[in-house]
Amino acid sequence: MKVHLLYSDRDAALNAGLPDHAQALVDDLGLDAVFGAMADGDALFLDVVRKGVLSSIAGDVATILYRQDILKDCLANPRVVMEIFECAGEGLRDVKRLAPFTIFNRSPNSILYSALTIVGSLSVTLRRLRAIGEAQGEIFRSEGFRNLFSTLEKELDDEFFSDVQRHRNELAFRGGVLLSGALGVGNKGTGYVLRAHPPQRSGWMQRLMARKAGVYSFKVAERDESGHRALSLLKDRGVNLVANALAQSNDHILGFLNALQTELAFYIGCLRLRDRLAAKGLPTCLPAPSPRTERRRAFSGLYDVSLALQQEDKIVGSDADFGDRCVVVVTGANRGGKSTFLRSIGQAQLMMQAGMFIAAESFAANVSEGVFTHFRREEDQSMQSGKLDEELSRLHDITSRLNSNSMLLLNESLSSTNEREGSEIARQIVSALAEKRVMVFFVTHLYEFARDWHEASRPDSMFLRAERLPDGTRTFKIVPGGPLATSFGEDLYGRIING
Repeated sequence: MKVHLLYSDRDAALNAGLPDHAQALVDDLGLDAVFGAMADGDALFLDVVRKGVLSSIAGDVATILYRQDILKDCLANPRVVMEIFECAGEGLRDVKRLAPFTIFNRSPNSILYSALTIVGSLSVTLRRLRAIGEAQGEIFRSEGFRNLFSTLEKELDDEFFSDVQRHRNELAFRGGVLLSGALGVGNKGTGYVLRAHPPQRSGWMQRLMARKAGVYSFKVAERDESGHRALSLLKDRGVNLVANALAQSNDHILGFLNALQTELAFYIGCLRLRDRLAAKGLPTCLPAPSPRTERRRAFSGLYDVSLALQQEDKIVGSDADFGDRCVVVVTGANRGGKSTFLRSIGQAQLMMQAGMFIAAESFAANVSEGVFTHFRREEDQSMQSGKLDEELSRLHDITSRLNSNSMLLLNESLSSTNEREGSEIARQIVSALAEKRVMVFFVTHLYEFARDWHEASRPDSMFLRAERLPDGTRTFKIVPGGPLATSFGEDLYGRIING
């Protein structure tokens, strides 16, 4: 049985390694706060949502829409989704409670006994899951959930549970173990095969009058430890294959329950995050994804999720429509919301490609093959080279992995050198990326670079600016506008002199 709630055609690969730059994305985009809200202190959820978001960087439109439909079902039926999750979790916990009783004896007979005990517990869990599907399946509309409930109905029918119970009764060997074998070299036993007991005659009179077949038999004395040990070894040889087969069947069911719990944890994490944002009166929406070969990006009311989770003040959203432009340069005064805006762009892209909702009123964008960040780092006393060397080294590592369908977020990059040198390096780097049609968002104070790029009136570029009112008030809105020559030093002077 397959769960297929994260992918329509394959199991979730959440155990696969994350991209090399995953931690940089977490740090630069403030994703720890997002993952924390989704996990709500649960280690399982934290691991699942982290991998679910960061491993979906190379997503595709079909998978995004597949997950969105499932998320819609989860939003509409949270109680049923939690019931399925808890059912799978209880089944797994029951098996863990049973495991210690047989862990120290791994003979075929003990493996068989353990497997029979576990299959009885798992049967109860599977019956509960099928009952949930029968009672609630009709209210779900997504392909993923309907296929899951259909699988439960077809594979866990009454005949399945009857067969399970019959096999459990047979493998209990209440009438003893029936084996066949042959004599091999040196008259050693070989070719042991476990046999089913012949069916008993229906009436007691028939059983009483039935002619007994002649057999050679012997009895082992009660105190004959060697004899009993030999018989035990014979029994182990006979039940070995059956024990292993039953244990593998249990492993298959446990794998299904683990996958079900894991994949549902991702969606329940989404519900938790949505509830946290809704409690603050903040909007969310399901985005409209486009293929990676297109260039499309437009949104309204986009905000930084990590900031919204950590502060009580009103959150200011951003509106923009970049069309098919591939370079966006953001300038403006300090503490005007530029870095916050950049984080919201990166968060929204990752959340969209993971199949999640977006922290915005509306959002539409093309899928990116990779999302990368290059944010200014604090001074590191352990660095063996200069700050500029460190920035260029990170940029070289990033650009070597970019292609025309990638996204790069630059935040105050190249600020470790002077204006002229930094502007020239920035111009060369951004020009090369624009030529390859890499999607670039560049928050910068390099006025010379921004001015020259703006004056070039490039059709592939757009300029935004952190809004500042004439009286110096920052609205924290990012609005269309070219770079300004002033650095607003009078703001700092006023705060210092006027207290």
